[in-house]
Amino acid sequence: MPCNHKFQQYLNLELVDFEPTTLIIGTFNPEWPAPNAEGQEGNNAGWFYGRTDNDGRADNNFWEVLPRLYGEPNLRNSPPGDWKTFCHNKLIAITDLICSIDDARQADPNHFRILGGYADHEIATNFYDFDLVNIVRLLRNSPTITNVYVTRSISEAFWRNKVHSIKTYCDAHEINFVSLLTPSGYAYFQQGKYNRQHPNAQLSLEDYILMRWQAVWHPI
Repeated sequence: MPCNHKFQQYLNLELVDFEPTTLIIGTFNPEWPAPNAEGQEGNNAGWFYGRTDNDGRADNNFWEVLPRLYGEPNLRNSPPGDWKTFCHNKLIAITDLICSIDDARQADPNHFRILGGYADHEIATNFYDFDLVNIVRLLRNSPTITNVYVTRSISEAFWRNKVHSIKTYCDAHEINFVSLLTPSGYAYFQQGKYNRQHPNAQLSLEDYILMRWQAVWHPI
Protein backbone atom coordinates (compact mmCIF):
# COMPACT_ATOMS: atom_id res chain seq x y z
CA MET A 1 0.00 0.00 0.00
CA PRO A 2 1.17 3.61 -0.51
CA CYS A 3 3.01 5.43 2.24
CA ASN A 4 0.95 8.42 3.36
CA HIS A 5 2.18 11.52 5.12
CA LYS A 6 1.99 11.04 8.87
CA PHE A 7 0.16 14.37 9.31
CA GLN A 8 -1.93 14.24 6.15
CA GLN A 9 -4.89 16.00 7.77
CA TYR A 10 -2.80 19.17 8.21
CA LEU A 11 -1.34 19.44 4.72
CA ASN A 12 -4.13 21.49 3.10
CA LEU A 13 -4.25 23.96 6.01
CA GLU A 14 -7.85 23.04 6.75
CA LEU A 15 -7.07 22.94 10.48
CA VAL A 16 -5.43 26.39 10.48
CA ASP A 17 -7.79 28.67 12.42
CA PHE A 18 -5.96 31.94 11.71
CA GLU A 19 -4.88 33.93 8.67
CA PRO A 20 -1.23 32.97 8.06
CA THR A 21 1.29 35.41 6.68
CA THR A 22 4.13 32.86 6.39
CA LEU A 23 4.07 29.38 4.87
CA ILE A 24 6.85 26.89 5.59
CA ILE A 25 7.10 23.92 3.24
CA GLY A 26 8.96 20.72 4.03
CA THR A 27 9.23 17.56 1.96
CA PHE A 28 7.67 14.39 3.42
CA ASN A 29 7.12 12.77 6.81
CA PRO A 30 6.27 9.06 6.37
CA GLU A 31 3.56 7.43 8.42
CA TRP A 32 5.46 4.16 8.49
CA PRO A 33 7.49 3.66 11.66
CA ALA A 34 11.02 2.39 11.04
CA PRO A 35 12.41 0.14 13.79
CA ASN A 36 15.68 1.19 15.38
CA ALA A 37 18.37 -1.13 16.66
CA GLU A 38 16.25 -2.03 19.69
CA GLY A 39 13.24 -2.87 17.54
CA GLN A 40 11.33 0.21 18.65
CA GLU A 41 9.48 2.58 16.35
CA GLY A 42 11.67 5.23 14.81
CA ASN A 43 9.31 7.94 13.56
CA ASN A 44 8.23 9.41 16.87
CA ALA A 45 7.42 12.86 15.45
CA GLY A 46 4.44 14.45 17.15
CA TRP A 47 3.98 17.05 14.40
CA PHE A 48 5.88 18.62 11.51
CA TYR A 49 9.68 18.58 12.02
CA GLY A 50 9.07 16.62 15.18
CA ARG A 51 11.92 14.10 15.05
CA THR A 52 13.85 15.99 17.71
CA ASP A 53 15.46 13.16 19.65
CA ASN A 54 16.72 10.80 16.96
CA ASP A 55 20.38 9.90 16.99
CA GLY A 56 22.06 11.08 13.80
CA ARG A 57 21.19 13.02 10.69
CA ALA A 58 17.46 12.31 10.95
CA ASP A 59 17.47 14.53 14.02
CA ASN A 60 15.81 17.89 13.36
CA ASN A 61 16.64 21.33 14.74
CA PHE A 62 13.60 23.18 13.38
CA TRP A 63 11.89 23.77 16.73
CA GLU A 64 15.06 25.21 18.19
CA VAL A 65 15.95 27.46 15.25
CA LEU A 66 12.51 28.84 14.31
CA PRO A 67 11.60 30.27 17.76
CA ARG A 68 15.07 31.76 18.14
CA LEU A 69 14.54 33.66 14.88
CA TYR A 70 11.78 35.48 16.75
CA GLY A 71 13.85 36.01 19.89
CA GLU A 72 11.93 33.36 21.81
CA PRO A 73 13.11 30.30 23.79
CA ASN A 74 14.06 27.03 22.19
CA LEU A 75 11.01 24.73 21.79
CA ARG A 76 12.93 21.64 20.75
CA ASN A 77 11.93 19.63 23.81
CA SER A 78 8.44 21.08 24.11
CA PRO A 79 5.25 19.16 23.27
CA PRO A 80 3.58 19.59 19.87
CA GLY A 81 0.87 21.74 21.42
CA ASP A 82 3.50 24.39 22.15
CA TRP A 83 4.72 24.24 18.55
CA LYS A 84 1.19 24.80 17.28
CA THR A 85 0.64 27.68 19.70
CA PHE A 86 3.86 29.31 18.52
CA CYS A 87 2.74 29.04 14.89
CA HIS A 88 -0.68 30.46 15.76
CA ASN A 89 0.89 33.42 17.54
CA LYS A 90 3.36 34.12 14.73
CA LEU A 91 0.83 33.47 11.92
CA ILE A 92 2.92 30.63 10.48
CA ALA A 93 1.38 27.73 8.56
CA ILE A 94 3.30 24.52 7.81
CA THR A 95 2.83 21.95 5.06
CA ASP A 96 4.92 19.55 2.97
CA LEU A 97 5.40 18.95 -0.74
CA ILE A 98 4.39 15.27 -0.80
CA CYS A 99 1.08 13.92 0.47
CA SER A 100 1.83 10.26 -0.31
CA ILE A 101 4.30 8.06 -2.15
CA ASP A 102 2.01 5.80 -4.13
CA ASP A 103 4.56 3.29 -5.41
CA ALA A 104 5.95 2.60 -1.93
CA ARG A 105 5.26 -0.85 -0.56
CA GLN A 106 5.39 -1.47 3.17
CA ALA A 107 6.05 -5.18 2.60
CA ASP A 108 9.21 -4.31 0.66
CA PRO A 109 12.04 -4.21 3.24
CA ASN A 110 14.05 -1.85 1.06
CA HIS A 111 11.18 0.65 0.83
CA PHE A 112 10.64 0.38 4.57
CA ARG A 113 14.33 1.02 5.20
CA ILE A 114 14.54 3.95 2.78
CA LEU A 115 11.56 5.80 4.20
CA GLY A 116 12.73 5.07 7.74
CA GLY A 117 15.95 6.92 6.96
CA TYR A 118 14.08 10.20 6.28
CA ALA A 119 16.57 11.23 3.58
CA ASP A 120 15.15 13.40 0.80
CA HIS A 121 17.75 12.15 -1.66
CA GLU A 122 16.56 8.56 -1.15
CA ILE A 123 12.97 9.58 -1.88
CA ALA A 124 14.10 11.34 -5.06
CA THR A 125 16.04 8.37 -6.39
CA ASN A 126 13.91 5.38 -5.38
CA PHE A 127 10.27 6.33 -6.04
CA TYR A 128 8.39 7.69 -9.04
CA ASP A 129 4.68 7.96 -8.21
CA PHE A 130 3.80 10.86 -5.91
CA ASP A 131 0.62 12.56 -4.79
CA LEU A 132 1.71 16.17 -4.30
CA VAL A 133 0.14 18.81 -2.11
CA ASN A 134 -1.36 21.56 -4.27
CA ILE A 135 0.63 24.41 -2.76
CA VAL A 136 -0.44 26.90 -5.42
CA ARG A 137 -4.08 26.30 -4.50
CA LEU A 138 -3.21 26.83 -0.84
CA LEU A 139 -1.64 30.18 -1.71
CA ARG A 140 -4.68 31.18 -3.76
CA ASN A 141 -6.94 30.29 -0.84
CA SER A 142 -4.73 32.14 1.66
CA PRO A 143 -3.98 35.55 0.14
CA THR A 144 -2.58 36.78 3.46
CA ILE A 145 0.57 34.70 2.90
CA THR A 146 3.40 36.97 1.79
CA ASN A 147 6.42 34.79 2.63
CA VAL A 148 7.05 31.21 1.53
CA TYR A 149 10.02 29.17 2.76
CA VAL A 150 11.10 25.72 1.57
CA THR A 151 13.26 23.95 4.16
CA ARG A 152 15.72 22.35 1.80
CA SER A 153 17.91 23.21 -1.15
CA ILE A 154 16.17 23.12 -4.52
CA SER A 155 19.36 22.65 -6.52
CA GLU A 156 18.59 18.95 -7.05
CA ALA A 157 16.48 18.52 -10.20
CA PHE A 158 13.84 16.35 -8.49
CA TRP A 159 13.02 18.93 -5.84
CA ARG A 160 13.48 21.88 -8.19
CA ASN A 161 10.78 20.42 -10.42
CA LYS A 162 8.48 19.91 -7.44
CA VAL A 163 8.65 23.59 -6.44
CA HIS A 164 8.76 25.14 -9.91
CA SER A 165 5.06 25.99 -10.06
CA ILE A 166 5.17 27.35 -6.50
CA LYS A 167 8.06 29.68 -7.25
CA THR A 168 6.44 30.79 -10.51
CA TYR A 169 3.21 31.65 -8.67
CA CYS A 170 5.09 33.49 -5.94
CA ASP A 171 7.10 35.51 -8.45
CA ALA A 172 3.95 36.47 -10.33
CA HIS A 173 2.14 37.57 -7.16
CA GLU A 174 5.01 39.35 -5.39
CA ILE A 175 5.26 36.70 -2.67
CA ASN A 176 8.71 36.30 -1.12
CA PHE A 177 9.98 32.78 -1.96
CA VAL A 178 13.14 31.49 -0.24
CA SER A 179 14.93 28.15 -0.09
CA LEU A 180 16.36 27.61 3.40
CA LEU A 181 19.22 25.45 4.59
CA THR A 182 17.76 22.18 5.87
CA PRO A 183 17.21 22.17 9.66
CA SER A 184 18.07 18.47 9.76
CA GLY A 185 21.39 16.95 10.75
CA TYR A 186 22.34 16.86 7.08
CA ALA A 187 23.28 20.55 7.43
CA TYR A 188 26.47 19.37 9.11
CA PHE A 189 28.18 19.29 5.70
CA GLN A 190 27.81 23.06 5.32
CA GLN A 191 28.50 23.64 9.00
CA GLY A 192 31.75 21.69 8.76
CA LYS A 193 32.91 23.74 5.78
CA TYR A 194 32.08 26.98 7.61
CA ASN A 195 33.94 25.92 10.75
CA ARG A 196 37.01 24.93 8.75
CA GLN A 197 36.99 28.39 7.19
CA HIS A 198 36.43 30.11 10.55
CA PRO A 199 38.61 28.22 13.05
CA ASN A 200 38.36 31.01 15.61
CA ALA A 201 34.61 31.49 15.37
CA GLN A 202 33.16 28.02 15.09
CA LEU A 203 29.43 27.47 15.48
CA SER A 204 27.32 24.59 16.73
CA LEU A 205 25.02 23.06 14.14
CA GLU A 206 21.99 24.83 15.62
CA ASP A 207 23.73 28.22 15.67
CA TYR A 208 24.98 27.74 12.13
CA ILE A 209 21.48 26.97 10.82
CA LEU A 210 20.13 29.97 12.73
CA MET A 211 22.76 32.24 11.19
CA ARG A 212 21.87 31.02 7.69
CA TRP A 213 18.15 31.49 8.28
CA GLN A 214 18.60 34.96 9.77
CA ALA A 215 20.36 36.05 6.59
CA VAL A 216 17.29 35.42 4.43
CA TRP A 217 14.27 35.62 6.76
CA HIS A 218 11.81 38.46 6.26
CA PRO A 219 11.91 41.37 8.74
CA ILE A 220 10.14 40.52 11.97
